[in-house]
Amino acid sequence: MLVSGPFMHAHAVWVRVSHWIVTAGVLTLGYTGFVILMAHPRLYWGDAGNDLTPALIELPISRNYQHGGWAAATPLFEDRAAGPVSANRTYNIFNKNGWGRSLHFLAAWIVVLSSGVYFYLGVARGHFRADIWPARAAIVAPQSSADRQVRRDYSLQQKWVYSLVVFVAAPVIALTGLTMSPAVTAAFPLLLRAFGGYESARTVHFFAFVAVALFLIVHVVMVVRSGFRRQIRSMTVGV
Repeated sequence: MLVSGPFMHAHAVWVRVSHWIVTAGVLTLGYTGFVILMAHPRLYWGDAGNDLTPALIELPISRNYQHGGWAAATPLFEDRAAGPVSANRTYNIFNKNGWGRSLHFLAAWIVVLSSGVYFYLGVARGHFRADIWPARAAIVAPQSSADRQVRRDYSLQQKWVYSLVVFVAAPVIALTGLTMSPAVTAAFPLLLRAFGGYESARTVHFFAFVAVALFLIVHVVMVVRSGFRRQIRSMTVGV
């Protein structure tokens, strides 16, 4: 959404439709992802991790945080002191996230498909080249604020941020999400090697979404400060 000046950009219908589909999908992903994370608010690095292994980060977002509700650990093999262990829970953890996983998966495919259409049309119709990608000339000699208002253009900083979100953060979120699916990695094991394991993919997935969430917060603040009604009208009815 353009927020760099008092002039409004006439967004194409496909931009407006894909914008709101992706918006609804991302909000759903954020909510359901939080519910999923509440069930196990621990992040690891590598191929495996659980409550009995050291966490890279533990997030204080539910009663499952550092609950310590375990009986004494029991080795699975009596003749291996350093082998795998098992333990029974003594604490009633939060674990009602089945609906969240199902809705998260559904919303993810909606976002991927709508984003794919947006990406294809953005390339085919020159939207990325004209409005998103930082031009070499603009990097060498950035436009003044007055020039941007006349041209109805994004600032160079906005173009860099939008490019990072569209071409880096969003693909990383999608790829790490696919990597967490054993069915997908069975067909494409390269994904698992690229991200260093299931738990590494989950950790990268989390931080990439945090970056996108921070971008969205700043984006909404800019929209409000630059004229909320005007900006919403531009992104809904296109005027």
